[in-house]
Amino acid sequence: MNMLEDRQSEIAAKIVPPTKLAHFVLRTSRFAEMVDWYKLVMHATAAYENPGLSFLSYDEEHHRIAIVAIPELHDQDNSDVGLHHVAFTYDSLHDLLENYQRLKDLGIVPAWAINHGPTTSLYYRDPDGNHLEFQVENFETVEESTKFFFTEDFNLNPIGVEFDPDILRKRMLAGEDETELKRRPASGPVGLDAVKI
Repeated sequence: MNMLEDRQSEIAAKIVPPTKLAHFVLRTSRFAEMVDWYKLVMHATAAYENPGLSFLSYDEEHHRIAIVAIPELHDQDNSDVGLHHVAFTYDSLHDLLENYQRLKDLGIVPAWAINHGPTTSLYYRDPDGNHLEFQVENFETVEESTKFFFTEDFNLNPIGVEFDPDILRKRMLAGEDETELKRRPASGPVGLDAVKI
């Protein structure tokens, strides 16, 4: 190692990563609609709320999502750079698909349903066009998921295989094994242009 590499290694050894992702904040001119949507979709409650600010949580954290009212913002243009989506993991395929059905019954359907390989995922758009991924891990361990990244199937198609959530839910309710339901079907080559959201 040279002196620069030694110094970089020394600095890297001192880096302390965060322990968790705490929350994200959304600016909106559709404040009431956005707050209502996140309460409904995330099954969230307000830890604090006033006419221009809402702190929402669905678990033990004091807030996971903050929504701030700012008048007269422009709508998003998907041709701009920026955050693409935020992902949330469910404990089981059953939970993911039952939540899918609950939201569908309320008129909220995913924009995209895809089995990436490591995850089975449903992508939703909020009223401002922000994307949320609701997912379930397809493997028992992080090591197994990571190993999938180095398969020929993933190399040919790093995006995944689309699926119909209604059909997958029917198969689940019929008693099909969850491991089999989460197994990604083989497919041919697919590029990044396959991303639909």
